[in-house]
Amino acid sequence: MEKIAGYVEHIVYRNAENGYTVFELATSDGDVTCVGSFRTLDEGENLELSGGYTEHAVYGSQFRVEHYEEVAPKDEQGIERYLGSGAIRGVGPSLAARIVRRFGTDAFRVIEEEPERLAEIKGISERKAMEISAQVEGKRGMREAMIYLQRYGLSNTMAVKIYKTYEMDLYRILEENPYQLAEDIEGIGFRRADELAARLGIRMDSDFRIRSGLLYAMQLAVADGHTWLPKGELVRRAARLLELPEEHVKLQIPNLAMDKKLVIRQPEEKGADGQSEEPCVYASSFFYAELACARMLLDLNLDMLPEGGMSSQEEEKLLKEIGGLARRQGIELEALQQKAVLESVKHGVVILTGGPGTGKTTTINAMIRYFAGEGMDILLAAPTGRAAKRMTEATGYEARTIHRMLEPNGMPGEEDGAAFKGREGRFERNESNPLETDVVIVDEMSMVDIQLFCSLLKAVTPGTRLVLVGDVNQLPSVGPGQVLRDLIGSKAFAVVELNKIFRQAGESDIVVNAHRINEGVQIALDNKSRDFFFLERDRVQVIYKHMVQLIREMLPRYVQAGPLDIQVLTPMRKGSLGVETLNQVLQAQLNPKEPSKREYQSGETLFREGDKVMQTRNNYQLEWEVVGSHGIPVDRGVGIFNGDMGILKEIDEYAQTVLVEFDDHRCVTYTHEQMPELELAYAITIHKSQGSEYPAVIMPLLGGPRMLFNRNLLYTGVTRAKSCVTILGSRQVVQDMIANESEARRYTSLDVRIREMMA
Repeated sequence: MEKIAGYVEHIVYRNAENGYTVFELATSDGDVTCVGSFRTLDEGENLELSGGYTEHAVYGSQFRVEHYEEVAPKDEQGIERYLGSGAIRGVGPSLAARIVRRFGTDAFRVIEEEPERLAEIKGISERKAMEISAQVEGKRGMREAMIYLQRYGLSNTMAVKIYKTYEMDLYRILEENPYQLAEDIEGIGFRRADELAARLGIRMDSDFRIRSGLLYAMQLAVADGHTWLPKGELVRRAARLLELPEEHVKLQIPNLAMDKKLVIRQPEEKGADGQSEEPCVYASSFFYAELACARMLLDLNLDMLPEGGMSSQEEEKLLKEIGGLARRQGIELEALQQKAVLESVKHGVVILTGGPGTGKTTTINAMIRYFAGEGMDILLAAPTGRAAKRMTEATGYEARTIHRMLEPNGMPGEEDGAAFKGREGRFERNESNPLETDVVIVDEMSMVDIQLFCSLLKAVTPGTRLVLVGDVNQLPSVGPGQVLRDLIGSKAFAVVELNKIFRQAGESDIVVNAHRINEGVQIALDNKSRDFFFLERDRVQVIYKHMVQLIREMLPRYVQAGPLDIQVLTPMRKGSLGVETLNQVLQAQLNPKEPSKREYQSGETLFREGDKVMQTRNNYQLEWEVVGSHGIPVDRGVGIFNGDMGILKEIDEYAQTVLVEFDDHRCVTYTHEQMPELELAYAITIHKSQGSEYPAVIMPLLGGPRMLFNRNLLYTGVTRAKSCVTILGSRQVVQDMIANESEARRYTSLDVRIREMMA
């Protein structure tokens, strides 16, 4: 290993997230380009570096740093150079020269131990002298904190976050309650805080540990879609996690309630199923989100008719007007569709539900034509970019994602549900700056979670009509809550369920089979269909082979789409037919390794240029831009959200960044630190596919957990296909899924809150 020494003359590039830095080091033998990860680095600093020289294909000779040590400048020239480099705010080259002329090589000792003596120099007041001393001391304090934190296995990036959050208070916090980090710092969860606490000698039965474990158990429940848990269930989960007796764990629940981190509702209030016999324990922000949604919904659900309502004759007249208006647009409405339009005229909140092919889109079109004819402003929205695009194509009116409609402001915030802090301040549109419209129509409501719904309602003022459209038989949202199901279950709003399959839709076996699956009726797997195929295969390797053949050769021609437009949907993440394994198999076949394609390893995932990828969490700060034909940005914004899919266009090894182009040509640059937010998307879970539609869907089904392999999951997967469904696997598994109507229970209570407020 070679060693070089010198001072940092110029920083060429620095990634603030992970500390990766490219800089010019001035040595006695000339300037050397150096690359490596540094906790902090300023121009003018003196370094001793260990590493070796490498030859970069584009940037030439570089010294790759493996170890470094910061050393204080020993001569007057070095001290003057460091002080005048800009590392100390308010000290330029001329002032640095005067400090060194006055104090010589003793300058650093004077600054740290006798800062008042700096005021002897012309141009430095006592106040400025103290500021200079504080900066030098702060830089030394940060270096010492970095070294201290790294002893406990924390990365440079995480150590910087901790220091910036607590500064010199971090020593006290780590000694007293290291679990505080799990609440205050994104990226440190309970597991990492628990490891840190063990190294620091914190007892297993510490009150701090038990409270943090309870919050973590609730956080995991939220990740599974719950907004509350029965008290006994929460205690059991936390006790298993902490490896402690349940009696010790339950004592801390009242303390967390006093700290307003949990909310306890007594058993007489019952759970959403009306059967809970023990207290319900809520993550506090989700309790208040459900409460706020209930209040805002009831405020919106106004009677929109003039005082005195509408007589039966007037209602009949309006129905004829709606039917006539639709016919002039080439739309023929059946009775329930006309009723849905009528309800949207009469009420502030209306819910339209129904399976595929029952005419939900036709009904939305009729509503739009009616309200537009009345001179009203209309906004259309859906939870995902694909669903919004589909809505635009079907209606001829621009539809946006709910997030874009609410205008993310890029403000930082907790990871969804991580500390139960909700999404306050993340959208420009809210109670103070509501949407300026008369009607809001939201499609694919089954996948809207309680937090996003709460943000939406805050931006809608009473007097605005809110029409919520979705298929209640789809899987519930990935995020917490089951909003559409709870709204219908509350019986507080006008609900119209469409149940007639229209002739054109009835010609599709995708639609017909979806309804049969939903009704628990077995479907024909005889391959006599034009759009629904079943290939009996009992070996995993054979399924891999035929899946690749379908994607590469057969389906693109059949559905007139590209191979990357064809989506593999699977029930599971793990296992030989789970997302993780399938993505490796499909990547190797559909986007194989080539010398011209750069690669980047992030954790256990290898990314390659040309890969199909998906964002796995909401990030309200990621900036995107749409670039026009001449390379000029034509649109910019912030926010990339869970489930957004795109193509990895470029890996920049020098800048350590990755460029991804999402739907609608939105381009996003990810730092290596942000790469854990992406995963390969050749195969995705059926749950993640909600709200999307693909030209063709392939589902490998060869067996799995009974609770997961149910009717609801199969129905959702089938309804994601526009032109073709192909199932590869076991006939018996498909039949068992149709017969299995069990669903994983979700503890939610929006319906209970609505009924309470009505009472």
